[in-house]
Amino acid sequence: MANGSRQAAWEFFGTELKRRREEAGFTQSDLGSRVFVSGGYIGQFEQAIRKPQLDVAQRIDGVLQTKGFFERLWRKLIKEQPYTEYFAHAAELERLAMKLCEHAPAVVPGLLQTAEYARAIYLSSNPLAADEYIEEMVRLRMDRAQLLKDATRPVYWAVLHETVLRVPVGGPAAMARQLDHIAAMIRERKALVQVLPFSAGPHPQMGKMMTLMEFEDAPPTVYTEGVLSGNLLDDPAVVKGAQADYDLLRAAALSPEASLALIESVAEDYRRCASTT
Repeated sequence: MANGSRQAAWEFFGTELKRRREEAGFTQSDLGSRVFVSGGYIGQFEQAIRKPQLDVAQRIDGVLQTKGFFERLWRKLIKEQPYTEYFAHAAELERLAMKLCEHAPAVVPGLLQTAEYARAIYLSSNPLAADEYIEEMVRLRMDRAQLLKDATRPVYWAVLHETVLRVPVGGPAAMARQLDHIAAMIRERKALVQVLPFSAGPHPQMGKMMTLMEFEDAPPTVYTEGVLSGNLLDDPAVVKGAQADYDLLRAAALSPEASLALIESVAEDYRRCASTT
């Protein structure tokens, strides 16, 4: 679904919600209190600012006695697009790839995140968001992360800058568990991870997130992401350049064995820090 049609679906949901709410004689606050969200959140649904969640749509049906109308609308028009438009196509290709190679300069890649870590990330960029919104985002992130646990999972290789390990997202205890999770994924041979240490100095793609995707029956693609934007690039020359940069990143990074040792050492440091606070 293109961005315009997706937005139209949200607007239709919002228009119908407002019409039926007013017909029932409820203010936004009235309806919000009955479906356990704020009146402002109802207003965001009606203005197509926020995507409603399934459980909220079901509760709206119950309060407005709309016989499953909003649940059906959600399932038909909204469920199909769980990601932002700029990432939606990349997420689809991610599921089709036979090999994924990621470079993460500052944040644990989504496929390796724990729920705690993801929650802290979403809260940092949405400090005033309702709990329902944050938990829906976390659920989507965890659903996506299942890709690496499937029997048909792609080969997954990640180069993490040491910054990723050192920034205490969610606090020391949460970071210890996050790094333990990465270590477990490595030991279970579900991911190959290298750490690019601070001592490596300058390197290709400094500060830039990058994912290389290889497919069985299609040309490779590279995905890069910026501020509220993403780019899928499949020009052969561009992809070849990105692959060359990734080779240099791997060469500059610690070996997989040394990387695992560092990840586990930093996790232990976080554990000690958590036990003294």
